[in-house]
Amino acid sequence: MDSFLLVFLSGGLFLGWALGANDAANVFGTAVGTRMVRFVTAAAVCSVFLILGAVISGAGPAETLGKLAAIDALPDAFIAAVSAGLTVFVMTRWGLPVSTSQAIVGALVGWNFSRGIETDLGTLTTIISTWILCPLLAGAIAAALLPLAASGLRLLQPHLLLQDAATRWALLLAGAFGAYSLGASNIANVMGPFVHAVALPPQSVAGLFVLGSAQQLFLFGGLAIALGVFTYSRRVMMTVGKDLFDLSPMAAWVAVMAHSIVLFLFASKGLAAWLAGAGLPQLPLVPVSSSQAVVGAVLGIGLLRGAAGIRWQTLGGITVGWVATPVCAGMLCGGLLWLTHDALGYS
Repeated sequence: MDSFLLVFLSGGLFLGWALGANDAANVFGTAVGTRMVRFVTAAAVCSVFLILGAVISGAGPAETLGKLAAIDALPDAFIAAVSAGLTVFVMTRWGLPVSTSQAIVGALVGWNFSRGIETDLGTLTTIISTWILCPLLAGAIAAALLPLAASGLRLLQPHLLLQDAATRWALLLAGAFGAYSLGASNIANVMGPFVHAVALPPQSVAGLFVLGSAQQLFLFGGLAIALGVFTYSRRVMMTVGKDLFDLSPMAAWVAVMAHSIVLFLFASKGLAAWLAGAGLPQLPLVPVSSSQAVVGAVLGIGLLRGAAGIRWQTLGGITVGWVATPVCAGMLCGGLLWLTHDALGYS
């Protein structure tokens, strides 16, 4: 890869780092917040599986995002990615688990507006509807799973030491599943703007399989996300896992599982094809928000327990971040494009 291309891809890599610092942390936020899993262990497991999810299953959501805005110029893709990344970075500094999905959608709509391109309202409406459906679905799944998990625990009545060890392993396995689903769903946010602007030659990996252009971009983006997990995600983990609602270890596992199931449902092309073949309704393949899913799951558990322990002020701050993120990213992208055109004569 030449240095010219790498400079422009740095915008997407920065967004990937911001995603790792914010959204990816939600996979293990409840486990770390309840002190059942060490941060270093969580970060390592999260990084490996999100890279696998990005490379193996990231194509579906990326295709949908491409319908919203097919950016075919590297400088424009760079500006859109940087705009989304800066927005997420600022929100992360404030400890808010915001959505990179919302940030990149806002940036792409801002790009469309700046370039005089009409936004596909059907695709945009589908994506925005998932911002509402995602936390509601995660909350419903969590509320359904928690009584089932509690009943199973009462039935088995394991020794406390065995229960503790089993819970830690359950959180790790749920986190691995969640990280895979996160990579599959959200890699579109990181490298989606570059898919139409970059064409890399196929690369063979140890003679076992071949990575196409998009998969190579997804691999680079996955590595950037992993770096964000390790370097800057601890604060958001504590906001989700501890500050919003006090979770027991079992409830933490339920929250992670509900979050992971929702992300998988919106990212799996195989599941979508099976549902279509069976004549059943299918969820759209879109990059949904990990933050919204895990917050929805935690709220579902909190409401099931009477809502008394929910910290509504924290929830209010998170909600403000969700609303402000796409607006700020869109305005920033439009502003940067205007400055670029004005200062450098680029169009």
